[in-house]
Amino acid sequence: MAETQDVVELILQDHRRMEDLFHLMRSVEADRAAALREFAALLIAHAQAEEAEVYPALKRYKHIDDEEVEHGEHEHDEGNQALLDLMEVAEVGSEEWDSKLEALVEAVNHHTDEEERTILNGARENVAMERREELGAAFWEERGRRLKADCGSVDNVRRVVHS
Repeated sequence: MAETQDVVELILQDHRRMEDLFHLMRSVEADRAAALREFAALLIAHAQAEEAEVYPALKRYKHIDDEEVEHGEHEHDEGNQALLDLMEVAEVGSEEWDSKLEALVEAVNHHTDEEERTILNGARENVAMERREELGAAFWEERGRRLKADCGSVDNVRRVVHS
């Protein structure tokens, strides 16, 4: 288990790791393909765990905007498509790869920024810590289950995008 069980903090930790992986994917000195593999698994596991465990629970709170939660799900779809587009580029570091990477960075950063300002701040202000910890445990378990199932494989990302 992570150091914290607060779902807000767990989600934020994943967001920061995604930012770190973006830096690695941009660096010619890093193993960009390995960074992409880790990123793909994290993005898919994170988004699916949010949609399965966190978003439905947060919709029940009157001070958390249902439209923001639904918008977050739509943005997951956009991020997944951008991820697939990058994964399908043949040559890491090519001009096309760099272009698709920037589209992915833009889609994910847009989503994480909005989610942090709206949904997560709403959860922090309106959801009791005990409930946030329950949601965190459920999120972490679902996320871990998805990671163990190789959710970041290109075949699975295709399934997620086309479902």
